[in-house]
Amino acid sequence: MLKKNLIIFIDRQNVYKNARDAFFSPSYPSYYGQIDPLKLADLICQRTSATNVNLKQVRIYRGRPDSTKDPQTYKAHMKQCLFWQSCGVEVITRPLRYLPSSKPQEKGIDVALAVDYVTMAVDGEYHIGVVFSTDTDLRPALEFVYKKFAHIKIETVSWRSPCFKKWLSIPTGNIWCHFLDINDYYSVADTTNYSCLH
Repeated sequence: MLKKNLIIFIDRQNVYKNARDAFFSPSYPSYYGQIDPLKLADLICQRTSATNVNLKQVRIYRGRPDSTKDPQTYKAHMKQCLFWQSCGVEVITRPLRYLPSSKPQEKGIDVALAVDYVTMAVDGEYHIGVVFSTDTDLRPALEFVYKKFAHIKIETVSWRSPCFKKWLSIPTGNIWCHFLDINDYYSVADTTNYSCLH
């Protein structure tokens, strides 16, 4: 039987912020909301409705702090990325944008994820493409794959709590969403404080 290759595309900042909004108050330490990408991918592989699934790749997208403007955050960021890479996770980064009188902003992450989602579908790299994000800017990519590739199964992932009920969908068709609750979060959580690692 043919193995069905599954690739999961994770919008790290969106996933982190949404976990904080869904499950934790601002008073919780900053590492609450972090996930272990491999644990998450294993959970999704267990829950997908497809059979004979092969986890082909875990891809995580995030902004990279500037080493001169914010050296402490940059060091913590690099430690976390190196840990992910040591586990076989593909880490895709874009430099953060720094503007006066505002927090650093991610630019181009959603575009990078969307381009990869479409390109890898065209290249036949996955049978199941899972997106963990609620960013509606990703809808055109999902709609393209849904329309052009009937054999590809599109799935999304979102946190779910009484105070958080957002998820990524497309108006052109029904796609499956894995809703993860607080117990699921703790099963895939990464409680490492990378700022304190030496």
